[in-house]
Amino acid sequence: MNALQVVAMTTKTMLLIYKEPNMQEIVQACLTDLGGWNVKVANSTLEGLRQAMLDRPDSIILDFSISKIDLFLFLKELRSEPATKDIPVVMLTLKPKWMDLQQTYFQQYNVAAVIVNPFDPALLSVQIARILGWE
Repeated sequence: MNALQVVAMTTKTMLLIYKEPNMQEIVQACLTDLGGWNVKVANSTLEGLRQAMLDRPDSIILDFSISKIDLFLFLKELRSEPATKDIPVVMLTLKPKWMDLQQTYFQQYNVAAVIVNPFDPALLSVQIARILGWE
């Protein structure tokens, strides 16, 4: 097996669910260019849930600015489906104080971590790899 085959075998697929287009592009570029991961994008939680069920990504990166009702319904539905219940979720947020109040809820839905924005684009993929144990 050559080096290219080894890299192809270890490449992870991420599903990025991000509402704001400019930030979506930045996060996608960080994960693709710096992380070396395949990144599929969804613009809503409904679209993201469909993609997660079809593609079964290695991880989901979720924008916390999505409406709270959609966010919690998404997590509940994701965890109730056998095909998606074990996919790790990492959330990106601008609202760390609100996130602290929801800690128990996120533990219930097995959210792997919350990364507070602004994040360092050069280190985002490193942070996610550490969180998910992909180093």
